Amino acid sequence: MATFLYRLGRLAFRRRWRVALIWVALLGLAGFGAATASTPTSSSFSIPGTEAQRAFDLLEQRFPGGGADGATARVVFKAPGHEKMTDAANKAEVAKVAADLKAGSDQVASVSDPYTAGAVSKNGSTAYVSVSYKVNSMELTDATREALEDAGHAAQKSGMTVEIGGDALQVMPETGATEIIGVAIAAVVLVITFGSLVAAGLPLLTALIGVGVGVSTITALANVLDLGSTTSILAMMIGLAVGIDYALFIVSRYRAELAEGREREEAAGRAVGTAGSAVVFAGLTVVIALAGLAVVNIPMLSKMGFAAAGTVVIAVLIALTLVPAVMGIAGKRVMGRKARKAAEAGQHPGAGPSDAKPNMGTRWARFVLRRPVWVLLVGVLGLGAVAVPAASLEMGLPDDGSQPTSTTQRRAYDLLSDGFGPGFNGPLMVVVDTADSSDGKAAAKRVTDEISGMKGVVAVTPAQFNKAGDAAMVTVVPKDRPSSVETENVVHAIRDAGQDIKSDTGAELLVTGSTAMNIDFSQKMNDALLPYLALVVGLAFLLLMVVFRSVLVPLKAALGFLLSVVAALGAVVAVYQWGWLGSLFGVEQTGPIMSMMPIFMVGVVFGLAMDYEVFLVTRMREAYVHGEKPGQAVVTGFRHGARVVTAAAVIMMAVFAGFIGSSEQMVKMIGFSLAVAVLFDAFVVRMAIVPAVLALLGHRAWWLPRWLDRLLPNVDVEGEGLRKQLEETPGDGDGDGGGVGGERELTRV
Repeated sequence: MATFLYRLGRLAFRRRWRVALIWVALLGLAGFGAATASTPTSSSFSIPGTEAQRAFDLLEQRFPGGGADGATARVVFKAPGHEKMTDAANKAEVAKVAADLKAGSDQVASVSDPYTAGAVSKNGSTAYVSVSYKVNSMELTDATREALEDAGHAAQKSGMTVEIGGDALQVMPETGATEIIGVAIAAVVLVITFGSLVAAGLPLLTALIGVGVGVSTITALANVLDLGSTTSILAMMIGLAVGIDYALFIVSRYRAELAEGREREEAAGRAVGTAGSAVVFAGLTVVIALAGLAVVNIPMLSKMGFAAAGTVVIAVLIALTLVPAVMGIAGKRVMGRKARKAAEAGQHPGAGPSDAKPNMGTRWARFVLRRPVWVLLVGVLGLGAVAVPAASLEMGLPDDGSQPTSTTQRRAYDLLSDGFGPGFNGPLMVVVDTADSSDGKAAAKRVTDEISGMKGVVAVTPAQFNKAGDAAMVTVVPKDRPSSVETENVVHAIRDAGQDIKSDTGAELLVTGSTAMNIDFSQKMNDALLPYLALVVGLAFLLLMVVFRSVLVPLKAALGFLLSVVAALGAVVAVYQWGWLGSLFGVEQTGPIMSMMPIFMVGVVFGLAMDYEVFLVTRMREAYVHGEKPGQAVVTGFRHGARVVTAAAVIMMAVFAGFIGSSEQMVKMIGFSLAVAVLFDAFVVRMAIVPAVLALLGHRAWWLPRWLDRLLPNVDVEGEGLRKQLEETPGDGDGDGGGVGGERELTRV
């Protein structure tokens, strides 16, 4: 692989303008597709294999045209002072609002009358108007939303409090300016790392092109592939981070090759052949981890994983082709001013007395080698302490109750809770399939009677049959809030009662609705987390065994990955569930952790952790294979790789942290979790625990049984085979006999 990439790097360097134009053309084509694509709708949400999904599917079959997919809104009114919503003046205002809503848009399907629909609280202080739309929230026009928002203004002037809930006001999530700050921090880190504005701008430019191609493609295909609104944001987050990092590794190795006195094309070829091999492997691990989310069998999660994986593939291709091309275009300016002056004076940039002074990575590695046990204990115990809150992890899906208190959706949620009870915001939809029942009405009556007598239920509506009479709907209002354990117990109690009802009457009882969907989704995520974790850890072990030709190094890497993931989950629970330092991270409302966040984080962090493991430890293995003692090999690896890995980790943290300012709860939480996970994995696991473990293992770290060595393929990530080939054959690796002398053509560049 290293030899092929070496040739690819040199080819891209020589044909730099052609390669650059190809990528610019791809960016333009993807941008055109995104600009001309129709506005994406909200992604369909389904949970195959769950009772809630089966009930939802049954509703669509037996109640056609029921508007199950349409947007909904609740306009909530609260009477001022000691007035009642049943007062004549207030009733007139509500009637006017309802009329305005009906006439405000042709997208409105129906508007309820609260006084005939029983939508007035017992104390008379609160009432609400339900609005159903013909289309989903993403297809609502701006005029329709404006009509909804303006509907209550007249009532507010009369003294009433008017708030609007429901998904009709749902808009595309915003990320704000914070991700721009993250990119700016990445730029500063690159300038400090390279000491050259051109070298610093190169990874940013190529990463932005890659993200532009990836996100534009996702936008163009959003409707065709039924992609959700958060998919492109998550793809942007991951693509930007890995795009900058992969380019950083290639450019850093290119500068190191130049520092050894090689001509530019040869340096580009060697950089892509060595660091590029690590980029391919690292990118492959990220892609496999993200694509592996499909095993959970949640279509929305699978699509998010595939979309993000596609962006990572583009980032890898950019690093292998566009980066060497842009390095060729940049010329000598890739090196800092001091390095260029040293080269003009006849010195190699890496030569001179300054080389005798150990850098920070060298000093840190020597410190760890002197005290490996203490460093290992502090690292493991520290991450273990941070991981403690993970034992209290509660997962769920957000509703309007998790919105900031400044939003009208949250205020409407609170008004309904105060007026009708906490469970009113999360009613359960019970579907009774009476197709196999001899007396469907009697079966439905038994369902309502049994549920009415259950603990934790405050209201049950009479059964509503479809036209065919073979299915009925029953709405159940629980006593407690939707995300509470008590409401979950009510769902399980209804489902348990359904088994006896089916055996006695032949009617099947199914529970659905947003609350039941939430419970089933969280349960499915819980059930899938450990198997998926075992899958990615096992994959990490096998891949790293191929790369490092060792048994203990992959084992150490996999265990370190587990430690960093659990610690990151602990930090997420502490901040978003317990509220610790919540104000610092913009957490206005604590609650359960997003159900899909832990498993999505595991997939992404797995890939990133393997990035740092490969880029840092391959240098150590390279030194060990060349005859250095185990301890000295660790120092060599840190001398060459610590600065770049540190810069890469800081850049990733900055990019991920930039998304904490998103208005979308899932994006906010994933941004925080990934930033914290990179912090723990890069600086505690890879920079401290890894060298400490290698120091304690010594030669045993690189042990591999001979029979296993013969079975494993040799992928040559560190480029040892390429190096031997270049030393033995004075050719350019392309088979044209040009040799290193093929670099002579560079004198004309």
